Amino acid sequence: MRTTRGTAAGAGTRGRRLAALAVVSVTGILTLTGCGLRDHREDVGVPGSSPSAVPSVAPKASLPPGRPLGADAHVPSPSGVDGTDATEVSEAWAEVAYGYDTKYDYGPHDAMLRSARWLTPAKAAAERSYHPASGAGAEWNAWAGHRAWTTVKVTADDDADGPADTAVLAYRALFVDGTAHGRDGWTGTGPRANVYLKLTRAGGGRPWHVAEVTTVEAADPPPLPSPSGPALSSPTPSSTTPS
Repeated sequence: MRTTRGTAAGAGTRGRRLAALAVVSVTGILTLTGCGLRDHREDVGVPGSSPSAVPSVAPKASLPPGRPLGADAHVPSPSGVDGTDATEVSEAWAEVAYGYDTKYDYGPHDAMLRSARWLTPAKAAAERSYHPASGAGAEWNAWAGHRAWTTVKVTADDDADGPADTAVLAYRALFVDGTAHGRDGWTGTGPRANVYLKLTRAGGGRPWHVAEVTTVEAADPPPLPSPSGPALSSPTPSSTTPS
């Protein structure tokens, strides 16, 4: 009889300990949740969790390369560029890299590949191995709706506070101001950006090549106020309905 009572007492003690641990566990979870920490029981591997609670990321399909250029393609091909002049190389590169033709290009990267002649071998290889995700953006879609090509005015930013050139290293800052020309006669705003380039070369007197590119897309200017009422937005390529 003493053995039976001892077993029952031990079971009761263990039950009370388990209950106490359960209270501590729940209290701990509530404390963490109250402090803003996430309760990871909602994640994968928790019994009873639904698949919809698990974030799923599907890889995007890559854009195909652009079509071979036809006789009616409008893409820049600067000639007579002095390869030993870092400014000329920078401006020629920008003219080509922002010279799109949406009849043949699937996205801006196709123009970047056409600029490879002014890139370092490492930069050119990186661009060739890069596969942009599908979808070039609303602005591109508006241009493509008019089967437009772009031309750009490239201006050197002489006020940029960059380091002085050395024999093998140079930096350039450019402003790109583009116009889109539709094959249906439409005209709109093209690419606009501040572009910062790092150029390198093997030695004095050798050609410069673009090693790094940093781009800051230019914001559209705010609409002018209407004299008879509130400001009205003027049409832009991104808001134009493709024909």
